[in-house]
Amino acid sequence: MSDLYELLESPELDSPTLLLGLDGWIDAGLAATNAFGTVLEDLETITVARFDADALIDHRSRRPTMHLLDGINTGLTWPKIELQAGFDADGASVLFLVGAEPDHRWMAFSEAVVDLAHQFGTEAVFGLGAYPAPVPHTRPTQLVTTATDAEMAQRVGSVTGRIDVPAGINASIQLSCAAAGIQATALWAQIPHYAAGMPYPGGALALVEGLRTFAGLNFNLGSLVEDARTSRERLDELVANSEEHIEMVRQLEAQADTEVVIADPLPMGDDLMAELEQFLRDQD
Repeated sequence: MSDLYELLESPELDSPTLLLGLDGWIDAGLAATNAFGTVLEDLETITVARFDADALIDHRSRRPTMHLLDGINTGLTWPKIELQAGFDADGASVLFLVGAEPDHRWMAFSEAVVDLAHQFGTEAVFGLGAYPAPVPHTRPTQLVTTATDAEMAQRVGSVTGRIDVPAGINASIQLSCAAAGIQATALWAQIPHYAAGMPYPGGALALVEGLRTFAGLNFNLGSLVEDARTSRERLDELVANSEEHIEMVRQLEAQADTEVVIADPLPMGDDLMAELEQFLRDQD
């Protein structure tokens, strides 16, 4: 038992899968945020544990919301970190770690998460994320993984070679799970670099479908299919207005279709991203 959380409920769960849905690094196109939002939208869950946010969160970076009525302070809504329990569409037990990414005590927090996972009999942990990549919006969103075992990394697919990048809390939880004998996998959606600064529903759709393929969890897709189609049409329309953007997408398609790295540098897409943001504002 850790001093970082309070256990509120102990429901009967059958080897639940733990899904990590904390806000934090890194979520291009808001893919993970929208994936979790879709999954939890119509799902009945109960809060089984609540973490000590005062010990874990810097409230200057995640300030509470003050509620005012006619100039009177009627209360504050504080950031939370909770473990919730529910069931997927097929009745499989699921735990959801939701809320803000901690600012402090990452190692202790990770150990506390593993402690709760053991208490509920968790055998597998999955995190969701997304990052900008040189991929075209005209192809299905691809998933890669960071995992604690080679079998899962090979099954999902991964970026080869050594890469050193800033880590989020999911990486710390993943290592604590590995030390405790719990399989932990992160699914990462590759988001077109020119569309990473705004919601990209195709990425969220790929993550929810990835949970079905690799975690065996069946969740409602909500409006993601239609949202992804609409997003594709808007991007098609914008790209069609520039020969430079058309050529960039063509090169990305060639790379995606042949899995051959293109030697010539591609446009960074910053101008396309700016035009896309203005385009969407005009549509609204």
